[in-house]
Amino acid sequence: MNAHASAARAERTQPVHIGDHLREWRQRRHLSQLDLAGDAEISARHLSFVETGRAAPSREMVLKLAERLEVPLRERNVLLVAAGFAPAFPQRSLDDPALKSARQAIDLVLKAHEPNPALAYDRHWNLVTANRMVAPLLEGLPPYLLGQPFNILRLAFHPEGLAPRTVNLAEWSAHLLERLHRQCEATADPELLKLYQELKAYRMPARSGPVSADNVAIPFKLRRNGDVLSFISTTMVFGTPVDITLQELALETFFPADDLTAERMRQIAAKLP
Repeated sequence: MNAHASAARAERTQPVHIGDHLREWRQRRHLSQLDLAGDAEISARHLSFVETGRAAPSREMVLKLAERLEVPLRERNVLLVAAGFAPAFPQRSLDDPALKSARQAIDLVLKAHEPNPALAYDRHWNLVTANRMVAPLLEGLPPYLLGQPFNILRLAFHPEGLAPRTVNLAEWSAHLLERLHRQCEATADPELLKLYQELKAYRMPARSGPVSADNVAIPFKLRRNGDVLSFISTTMVFGTPVDITLQELALETFFPADDLTAERMRQIAAKLP
């Protein structure tokens, strides 16, 4: 399913019956009833009855099918409610005492990554928190792009944001757009679909050719004060979350891709309070 089809589907009236939801997710994962039934260890006939409303699934079956379909926790709650059950997965603020250990882990990772930039963002790519090294790379950008919600992808693509400063804009924007496309396919989140269409509307330069064989990853090359800083990035997520907020949180850490960038980041860090 492409993003246009996903957007069209999201614009329709949302299904209200558990069978409609399950069929939507099964089709989104490109699975037949036989495939899903085999994975969930139930009969294809019973699954067919659930999808058509002729049989009501148990709470355990809803959760098992959702797990096999890799349905996000937020949407698993939707499935449970549609089947007549209470939601199973809480969504707490990161300031909630129950998430204290998780927040401490996030802060520890971001702090330990200095003098290199690192940040955390939510499912819509809105900034949640960042270490001290991010702000110096954003100096001179218009305040309205840095206000709340601070959307990282919009900042990367916007002509008054980081786009004019990104040396390899064609490659980097294509990489980000592909990541967002995969996220749209996996979640069918209407807000992500809207963001995808918005970013696609920005005029980006065409790639000049394939990525150099010398690169181990597509770097993010940022022009700053006459230098070109080059980073490679890694993305981290919590491994076994049962809280919606934690499942939807990602940490992005940037590493110097050359000696010049490493030295400049050390120099920037030394000037910070």
